[in-house]
Amino acid sequence: MRIFHMLTRLLRAGSEENTVATCLWQAEHGHDVTLIHGPDPDPHWAATYGGKLSFIQIDSLVHPINPLQDVKAVRATRRLFRDLDPDVIHTHQSKAGIIGRAASNVAPAALVVHGIHILPFDGVSAAKRAVYVAAEKYAARHTDLFMAVSRSVGQAYVDAGICDQVEPVYSGMPLARFRNATPPADWPDLLDQPPDAPRRPVVLMLAAFEPRKRHIGFLEAMTKVIPNHPDLRILFAGKGPIEEEVRAAVSRLGLEDHVTFCGHRADPQALIALADLCVLTSEREGLPRVVVQSITAGTPVLVSDLPGIDEILHDGVNGFITDAHDLDDTAQRLSALLSEPAMLAKLAQGAQETDVSNWDLERLGARTTALYKTTIARRHGHAAPTT
Repeated sequence: MRIFHMLTRLLRAGSEENTVATCLWQAEHGHDVTLIHGPDPDPHWAATYGGKLSFIQIDSLVHPINPLQDVKAVRATRRLFRDLDPDVIHTHQSKAGIIGRAASNVAPAALVVHGIHILPFDGVSAAKRAVYVAAEKYAARHTDLFMAVSRSVGQAYVDAGICDQVEPVYSGMPLARFRNATPPADWPDLLDQPPDAPRRPVVLMLAAFEPRKRHIGFLEAMTKVIPNHPDLRILFAGKGPIEEEVRAAVSRLGLEDHVTFCGHRADPQALIALADLCVLTSEREGLPRVVVQSITAGTPVLVSDLPGIDEILHDGVNGFITDAHDLDDTAQRLSALLSEPAMLAKLAQGAQETDVSNWDLERLGARTTALYKTTIARRHGHAAPTT
């Protein structure tokens, strides 16, 4: 099959990793795969996988709503679809989902699929929610198949009246390297301590520097905790547009001796192995990959209450789900766990015993492609394929 995947931003973050993993599986199984993206992509993807995938940039496919650029993006996408005649158009992320599906009418024979990585209408004002839901309902008229990273995320689309059915396709990732991972060789530098000293307590946030991840709110809440845990070290791993704002907040709050900026690391499993606890305070998210990775590595997680999070995180077993509207709840729970090593050890054991097989990398590409074939067969009135 000639398969087109389309997203707005091609950064090094969860939805992009998930999309590229799907692309690679399909390319390795004989399909012709093209990844369409907006401007300013992270060069890592094309440099690493340009020999396996085709990358096409549409300069007008920008992330913010911009009517002039959005019209240009629809026209450019239509030209691509008309010229290259895809068998499958698979859109990802909300903005690309709307534009790609709006343009799909020039390829009437193509299967049109939308992947839901995050709820665009969750945690926004009533006015924005109405706009997002209306846009999704319009795009749904041009969609043959919906997929979501969790059952709860998919159910939210059904409950909003956007579609009747969403297939769960869990994010796939190479989990083997997270099992029995060991701390990185540079851990003393990250913790700003000599290697022969007792290791400081470590909290890790693996998250792109974006407003919805709420790094700054987390730091503000932690100012009430750190006096009780003066040796605590917070590691921020990732890159993103508000990193300088977060760095400024660290200085403003006087937390320079407690926060390390790790940048983007190729060894997230090592950072997770170093941490006593992983934290994610996103106000909007799908089912975060980092939560699955942390639990696989046996590191407990504190994460805000997000749609579908209870499909992997079991409260009091392998971590805790915190109040999404109150970051003080996260900070207080974190402080309590650092003061109760027995409970932290119990959660670590629970994490190690959690079944994470639904998130195995091989399942992601195989299930996605099988759903394509089943839906195509159904459109043509044929029996669904058995493989």
